[in-house]
Amino acid sequence: MTTPYPPPPPPPARGRDRTTLWGVLGIVLGLICCGIFGIVFGYLSIRDARRYGQSPLLGYLAIAFGVINIIGGAILRSTGNYPFWNND
Repeated sequence: MTTPYPPPPPPPARGRDRTTLWGVLGIVLGLICCGIFGIVFGYLSIRDARRYGQSPLLGYLAIAFGVINIIGGAILRSTGNYPFWNND
């Protein structure tokens, strides 16, 4: 005796999808001011993209720009060329 398969689960609710929001925030903050925020928001974008079946490209870009910001800032500070740091 075979039992029928249960119906498929409903698709996830579209109201809480913030993949693009997290990705854009991560890119902007990763490029302009805070690399660590770029990495955090990039992770949140990738997490939501996997959850809702979207492209995680914005999250990957946000993480990349955040890492570039952190490494670039460290290089500028170590060479003494950081524009907002007074070495008086």
